[in-house]
Amino acid sequence: MKHEVKRNEDFDSSSFIVFLYKWRKPLSLVLIVAVLGAWFFSSPWFITPKFKSTVILFPASTNSVSKALLSDQPGKGQDLMTIGEDEQAEQLLQVLNSNKIRDRIIKRFNLLEHYEIDSGSKYKNESLYKEYEKNISFCRTEYMAVQISVLDKDPQMSCDIANKISDLLDSTKNEMIRQRAFRGFKIVEAEYNTLKVEVAGITDSIVAIGKLGVNDVEYQSQALNQQMAIATMNNNRAAMAGLQKRLDVLGLYGGIYMSLKNALEFKTQQLTLLQSKFKEAKVDAEEDVPQKFIVNNAYKAERKSYPVRWLIILVSATSALFLAIILIVMIEKIAAFKSQKKFRLS
Repeated sequence: MKHEVKRNEDFDSSSFIVFLYKWRKPLSLVLIVAVLGAWFFSSPWFITPKFKSTVILFPASTNSVSKALLSDQPGKGQDLMTIGEDEQAEQLLQVLNSNKIRDRIIKRFNLLEHYEIDSGSKYKNESLYKEYEKNISFCRTEYMAVQISVLDKDPQMSCDIANKISDLLDSTKNEMIRQRAFRGFKIVEAEYNTLKVEVAGITDSIVAIGKLGVNDVEYQSQALNQQMAIATMNNNRAAMAGLQKRLDVLGLYGGIYMSLKNALEFKTQQLTLLQSKFKEAKVDAEEDVPQKFIVNNAYKAERKSYPVRWLIILVSATSALFLAIILIVMIEKIAAFKSQKKFRLS
């Protein structure tokens, strides 16, 4: 018994083109079925279409109103109109991903019901957060801006959520900054009020000593000693007694007066500096500043963004065709192996 078996034959064909031609009908059928199947199963009956809305924004360079507007020596990047850099953009992304914004959006748009999640489920929050992360994302653009992207089956809902997240970005970050700024303001306020009381007390003491006739120790001492010398020369005992009394008062309170005067000068300088810090801290604690520059607001999408049906069909058709070719090759290999085995046995 003679069998002719081709030695160097991988696909039982002389070339890949011949192989495709040989199996053109089964491969065409597989391709048609794959295309129709992908088209059918990517339809709205199986995959809910979603619409995409985006907000694009740049971060602001400064978080402090006082440093940008009130400080006499503003630092680099403290201009209120300057766009922020990488560090500020990363901060915005971190705030956008915070649970503060997520929880407010979930509550504001009732996403538990909107995403059709069973409110009685034991893991409802986990399911809700996963759905939120799947539909809402934040990233950097190629131009170093920050992009807020929202997918939703309702185009108006998608637009509203994206714009609301942009609005919450300011309030959330300002709230975080205000908590720290308010604490700082209270510390400065307490020091400022304490120093004001000290200055007022020193001033009252100087006024009280002034009523005793002590106003300028150095000048008064020199003048009284000159008058005392003249009264002594003239042997004017009444004048000498009066001058001595004034010298005694000056000697008793002069040192205190000079100490209070120096202390008042020092405390007044401190109060002036602290007053400036007090005003800056008050502005930071009470006033908000925009944290972003909006480039594009979200708008209601007119066309769906998900699913991309042509891509699904292309991938499905390519995958099905590739698997069909692999399967046919395996079938031919098995057939060739069986044929060789029979030849050897014969």
